Amino acid sequence: MRFMVIVKANEDSENGVMPTTEELAAMGNYNEELVKAGVMLAGDGLYPSSKGARVAFDAKGATTVTDGPFAETKELIAGFWIWELPSMQDAVEWLKKAPFRSGEVEIRQIHGAEAFEDVTTPEIKAQEDRLREQIAARNQ
Repeated sequence: MRFMVIVKANEDSENGVMPTTEELAAMGNYNEELVKAGVMLAGDGLYPSSKGARVAFDAKGATTVTDGPFAETKELIAGFWIWELPSMQDAVEWLKKAPFRSGEVEIRQIHGAEAFEDVTTPEIKAQEDRLREQIAARNQ
């Protein structure tokens, strides 16, 4: 199973406050453990929402773009990991080892094409397979 581990933003991350050298080293060591264990597939931090934008779609297909920053810090994301583990409990156990002193992190299981089996046509399946192959080839 794949999981997205979502690191929630806080006042510091939204103000662009970077971690200390010690915090960065601790997170680097933690990430190294994740990679050595074959858990971590990807991960990065995000710039504050002041450098972002939101695109809203209405029922008629029109879009509205809102430039950051965004007011509700508790709803924002400061970083993420993509992990592969056998279960949600395993993801929780790994996250408990993270070198965070405060804050909130959310874990969500990622579903694949199997979630859409009832509405997927052979053409859509073939397209999805091609896209995954292209991405894998690009990442080699």
